[in-house]
Amino acid sequence: MNFIEELQWRGMIHTVMPGAEEELAKGMATAYLGIDPTADSLHIGHLVGVMMLKHLQNAGHKPLALVGGATGMIGDPSMKSQERKLIDEQTLRHNQEAIKRQLAKFLDFDSDSPNAAELVNNYDWMKDFSFLGFIRDIGKHITVNYMMAKDSVKKRLSGESREGMSFTEFSYQLLQGYDFLNLYREKNCHFQLGGSDQWGNMTTGTELIRRIAGKEDAYAITCPLITKADGGKFGKTESGNVWLDARYTSPYKFYQFWLNVSDADAEKYIKIFTMLPKEEIDSLIALQAEDPGQRPLQKRLAKELTTMVHSAADYEAAVEASQILFSNSAAEALHKLDEKTLVDVFDGVPTFEVSRQDIVDGIKLADLLVDKAAIFPSKGEFRKMVQQNAVSINKEKLTDPMAQASVDMLLNDKYILIQRGKKNYYLLIVK
Repeated sequence: MNFIEELQWRGMIHTVMPGAEEELAKGMATAYLGIDPTADSLHIGHLVGVMMLKHLQNAGHKPLALVGGATGMIGDPSMKSQERKLIDEQTLRHNQEAIKRQLAKFLDFDSDSPNAAELVNNYDWMKDFSFLGFIRDIGKHITVNYMMAKDSVKKRLSGESREGMSFTEFSYQLLQGYDFLNLYREKNCHFQLGGSDQWGNMTTGTELIRRIAGKEDAYAITCPLITKADGGKFGKTESGNVWLDARYTSPYKFYQFWLNVSDADAEKYIKIFTMLPKEEIDSLIALQAEDPGQRPLQKRLAKELTTMVHSAADYEAAVEASQILFSNSAAEALHKLDEKTLVDVFDGVPTFEVSRQDIVDGIKLADLLVDKAAIFPSKGEFRKMVQQNAVSINKEKLTDPMAQASVDMLLNDKYILIQRGKKNYYLLIVK
């Protein structure tokens, strides 16, 4: 498989340095991608770069995932309006291990293959560099004029930020450039991959290799920054980033994110974020055009990504959870939901806090749902709706208007789901 051609039809190429394709054609090549370790989980904004590494390995080349332990201590000024907070070494090491576990779902780190992936951390080669040593051995090879011409620097100095730019951040491109030089020397790495916003930093690396190593065979390949069809920022929701770690974004919410993208975005994303071949994607696009209401693109996109990032079991559970709101026979599935998924499924549903003692004492549901939680305006209305078969407790129809609450009703020992009519849901939180 031709790595560049594969990325091109998928819409994953922004810029390729001249000569890169010819170099790749010579045999197994090594390429690296930098990942910022400021959190102990990747989010979906990282996925484009990770998929580039995955395609690289599939094409027979060797991927290096570089965790920016040193550069993460400084913060990349690209696309940022202010300086970020610094993190300590212990946190960086923890984040590195967590990120490697996530990357292992995409990349082969463990086989004996010559193109097995490796994780490297630039803190390991930067920590022993003295300031004087760095500015003497590296800094003298790149002029301030060259560094000032970079877009990431010009934007920050043009008045967009009141704070300007610290020397620490100004030096970032030199550090990233040295990463490339070091990997070129130590790992025979001739390629750097990254987002188009990294172009300035990446070319500083190829320039350092040219000036210090005297070589012209280092190349940068960038992918476009992913946006939504409406111009909005990709991967952001009202509650923040969509994370790959289930502690921060449940598999259900992760699945829902992809299921709810627009048709135009689904057609773009399925090429970028899955490994499906062109023929299969073209077939799904044709099905979508015939019957958009069936949303085959979104469904397949959500399936592929939830399975790849989490597991097939998590995907099945997310599908089952998604059907709870629309199914009249979902009581069993409801009881199987873990607390985080339950809360996510019913996010936005009105909630009422009620006393655990009332539930233990067997309070009548009429009293509970009128006096303790104002779900029904009166007990007469509650009785009438029960008689009309229009009230459900945990997705099971309530037939007795005199029924009592019990601890057996508690979901995750804490919640009771009330349904009034077809579409009105309420969640009791028992404390």
